[in-house]
Amino acid sequence: MSDARRHAVEAAAAGLVAGGAGLLPRRAALAFGRALGRTWGRLDRRHLRIAEDNLAHAFPDWDAGRRRAVALGVYGHFGRVLLDILWLARRDRDVILGQVDVSGAEHVEAARAAGRGALLVTAHIGNWELHGMAHGWLFGPIGVVARPLDNPALDARLCDVRRRPGNSVIYKKRALPQVLRLLRENRGVAILIDQNVQEGDGVFVDFFGRRAATTTVAAALAVKTGCALIPTHTELRDDGRYSLVYEPPLALPSSGDRAADVQLLTQRLTAAIEGWVRGTPEQWLWLHRRWKTQPAEPPR
Repeated sequence: MSDARRHAVEAAAAGLVAGGAGLLPRRAALAFGRALGRTWGRLDRRHLRIAEDNLAHAFPDWDAGRRRAVALGVYGHFGRVLLDILWLARRDRDVILGQVDVSGAEHVEAARAAGRGALLVTAHIGNWELHGMAHGWLFGPIGVVARPLDNPALDARLCDVRRRPGNSVIYKKRALPQVLRLLRENRGVAILIDQNVQEGDGVFVDFFGRRAATTTVAAALAVKTGCALIPTHTELRDDGRYSLVYEPPLALPSSGDRAADVQLLTQRLTAAIEGWVRGTPEQWLWLHRRWKTQPAEPPR
C-alpha cells in the first residue's frame, strides 16, 4: 500500500473513531479506549517486548507477570487517553476544565510576574495533549514544541486540538527563533524531553540507573535566557479526572561553566521525570526505546 493510500485509510479510520467516541458518555469512551488499547497491546508483540525489556531494567525486582501486566497497562492507558482526546475535542472549554485539578499554579504565576517567560518541561506521561489545552485556558496561550506526525491529515487534526486555547504549534526543526520570541514576550513554551536522541544532539544523564541520551534544549535555553524552568506533568486518576502538577522552578546554576550547568539541569529535569514515572509507571511510554543511544566505546 502506498503512503498516500495508507494515510487516507488512517485518516478515515480516525474520523470514524472520533465520531463514535463523541457520541458516547465519557466513562464509556474511556472504558472502550482501555479495551481497545489492551487488545492492540496483545497484537503488537514487538513493542510489547520493548516495554517489558525496559521495565526489566528499570524495576529488576519485578517478576515477569508484573512486567507483562504493566506493559499491557501502558497500552490500556494510552487507549484511554486517545479516546479521551477525541471525546474532549468535541466539548467546550468549561467541560474540559471541569475534568482538571491543578496544583502548583502559584509557580506559573510567579514565573509570569518575573517577566522572563517559562519553559514548561514535561514528558510523554498522563495526557500531555490535554495538559497543553488546559494550560492555555488557565494561564494564557503557550507555544507547544512538537514533531509533525507522519500522516499530514492526522497531524492537522491534532494541531487543531492543540490550537483550540490559542496555543501555537512549533515544529522542532524551526523551533529556536519562535521559542526565543515567546520567552521575550513573557510567554510559556511546553517541551517534552523524555525521548532518546542521537549522541551529538544531547548529553548522557542517569535515568533509572542507566545512561540515557537526553536533549539539552530546555536546560540550555534556561541558562541562556534566565527564564523559569518548571517541571510539570499530568496524571489520569482512577476516577477519570486529571491532576495537573506544576513543581517549583529549578534554581539555575551559575558556575561559570555553561556546559556543566546545562548537564546539571538536564539531570535534575530527568530525575523529576523518573519520579513521576515511578509513581504511575503504566502512564509513561515504555514502548519507546529510551536507552537506544549509548556512549561510543573508546578505541581499544
